[in-house]
Amino acid sequence: MERHAVIVAGFGFSTRATTESLRDALAITGVCVDALATLADKSEALKPLAAELGVPVIAVDGPLPDTPTQSPRSLSARGIGSVAEACALAAVGAGGYLRGTRVTSGDHLATCAIAQGAQE
Repeated sequence: MERHAVIVAGFGFSTRATTESLRDALAITGVCVDALATLADKSEALKPLAAELGVPVIAVDGPLPDTPTQSPRSLSARGIGSVAEACALAAVGAGGYLRGTRVTSGDHLATCAIAQGAQE
């Protein structure tokens, strides 16, 4: 079976974040993605951006991987260093890797990290 690269944008964001906040964070990465991912309890907020891009939303639930970035806010709220990085990694699965650490939207309400993995 042939394997191909899959690129996922993981997001962490405030309840005050808008679709524009999310769009801005993704735009900063400059990457075209195959899917968007965030924590299951926040996944509805990604649907408008996903619809614009024509990609699915992956609702991440369960244990999250460790991340290179360690945000005190994220650690306090969710017990993980970076929700964006962890969701991107979880969504691409085993063997996936971050293409860089998270970036922050101009309004500071959303973060985005890009992970790449392989799918069959």
